[in-house]
Amino acid sequence: MPGYNKTFELTVEDMELIEDALRTTKRSLNSAVLSQDADPLRPCENTRAVDASMKRINDLLGRLHNQKNFYRPKSGAYIGG
Repeated sequence: MPGYNKTFELTVEDMELIEDALRTTKRSLNSAVLSQDADPLRPCENTRAVDASMKRINDLLGRLHNQKNFYRPKSGAYIGG
């Protein structure tokens, strides 16, 4: 049985496309949940599945964000904003 590929060659544009696709999916799932007429105190099974999917998407977006290298000057004070 083959193993998983642990090295990926993705460009910054590829990562932006993946993040945009995840955000679009998250928005569509969120609007699907909001458009349901179900009682919010007793969500249906579909709502639970959508919530689980949204949690997985948020976790993945967070992991992608944490792997980014943000610009920091090598010398001098960093002024963020």
